[in-house]
Amino acid sequence: MKQKGLFDEEDRLRVLSKLGDSLEKLNEKINWEIFKPLLKKALTKEPKGLGGRPAYDYVLMFKIIILQKLYNISDDQTEYQINDRLSFMRFLGLELKDKVPDAKTIWLFKEKLIEARVSKKLFEKFGKELARNNLIGKEGTIIDATIVEAPIQHNSKDENEQIKNGKVPEQWQEAKK
Repeated sequence: MKQKGLFDEEDRLRVLSKLGDSLEKLNEKINWEIFKPLLKKALTKEPKGLGGRPAYDYVLMFKIIILQKLYNISDDQTEYQINDRLSFMRFLGLELKDKVPDAKTIWLFKEKLIEARVSKKLFEKFGKELARNNLIGKEGTIIDATIVEAPIQHNSKDENEQIKNGKVPEQWQEAKK
């Protein structure tokens, strides 16, 4: 197996670009900074004092919501997919070393937008930007391929054969009595 190299991530991103990363194209067309004033106005709060973790960038969080809409994914799946997919990280301007907002943070951000009554304005503005750049947003779905443990088969070969033939195994009849 090949040893990890210094440019592996860049090489993989180059391959994604060559294959046609639609999120990269979206980033090239949309000026995300136009959303900052509306987000800042709606979400800025009074500082409570020193300490605490700094808030995530509002535009980053808005782009996360865009990913959710485009791919029809839950907050938990969004957290997972951002951590898992280089294309999502690149779209968001994140690198492997960066901390990814967790599902609760994503949910809370959406709640704050709803509370501030700016969600509709933001998505209307986003829709206008798409149209201005001759883009159409098509929603998709990422299938959550969760692996679950299958139940253990307890029937014997003989019992399975009897069941296939439409008979109730004798041992089962005795257990009923």
